[in-house]
Amino acid sequence: MTEPAIRISDLLPVLQVAIGPVILISGVGLLLLTLSNRFGRAVDRARLLVRETPQAPPAKREQLSAQVGILYRRARLIRLSITLVVVSVLLASVLIVVLFFTALFRFEAGILIVTLFIACLLSLIGALSAFIREIHLSLKALKLELFGQEQSGRDSNGGEAGD
Repeated sequence: MTEPAIRISDLLPVLQVAIGPVILISGVGLLLLTLSNRFGRAVDRARLLVRETPQAPPAKREQLSAQVGILYRRARLIRLSITLVVVSVLLASVLIVVLFFTALFRFEAGILIVTLFIACLLSLIGALSAFIREIHLSLKALKLELFGQEQSGRDSNGGEAGD
C-alpha cells in the first residue's frame, strides 16, 4: 500500500494556522458591510441635497453646497476604505492558499507568508485610518447642518479632536 501524498496529520497544523486569517476575513466582512451602508447613505444624502439646492434661498445654497462637498469627500474616503478592506481580504485569502500549498508541496515560504500577512494588516490599518477620517468629516457635516456656515467657517479643521 502506498503512502498518501499528504496525510491528515500533516494538514492539521496548517488548518490551525489558517484559522487566524479565516477569522480575520469574517470580521473584516462586517466592516465591509458597515462601510457599504455608509457609502450608500452618503451618496443618497448628496443626491438629495443636490436636488434641494436650486430651490433653496441663496444663503442656504452655500450651506448645502458645503455639505455636498463634505459628502463627496466622505464618499471618496469610504471608497478608499472599501478598496483597502477588499485588498486585505484578498491578501488573507491568498495567505490561506499559500499556507496550504506550502503544506501540500512541502516547501518553505516563510518570507512570502510573513509578507502577505503584514500586507494584509497594513491594508486593514489603511482602511481603518480612512474610516476614522470619514467619521471626522461626518461630524463636520453635522456641525455645518446644526450650526450653519458661519460656525463651520470659523473652524477650518472641523473642530477640536474632542468635538
